[in-house]
Amino acid sequence: MTVLLYLMPAALFLGLLGLVGFLWALRSGQFEDLEGAAHRILVDEDPPVATASLRPPPAPRPPAR
Repeated sequence: MTVLLYLMPAALFLGLLGLVGFLWALRSGQFEDLEGAAHRILVDEDPPVATASLRPPPAPRPPAR
């Protein structure tokens, strides 16, 4: 039964810590643009990198005279 004397304040502290974290995220604008992140992950803005590796290696040059 004495364990409850430790667990109840710990649970209340963690709940309060979570509430403070949520309020901080709310005030700092973390939840302003919910659609943007979902659309941004689908857009590929990087150029293709594999084009250089698909070219055949250059032909060997004849020896210099």
